[in-house]
Amino acid sequence: MTLEERLSRIEAMLIALVARQSVRDWYSVEQFSRIVGRSSFTCREWCRRKRIHAHKKASGRGAHTSWAISHEELQRYQREGLRKAD
Repeated sequence: MTLEERLSRIEAMLIALVARQSVRDWYSVEQFSRIVGRSSFTCREWCRRKRIHAHKKASGRGAHTSWAISHEELQRYQREGLRKAD
């Protein structure tokens, strides 16, 4: 195998790896906030106030749970923005 063939193969593997990682089923508040360009605090408040649809999940910190935001909700937010306030 030539060096060019090996580099092409590595490049194809990297492209496939990035494609797999870019779409997740669930995002943490920190991941979501980086994607949408807002602070983690703001996104956590949106979750708490039901401005975005999120679920609480065990975080491994005992009694403290963290928010999980689905990929579908991320796409909905990007299309439509925040949900109406209660």
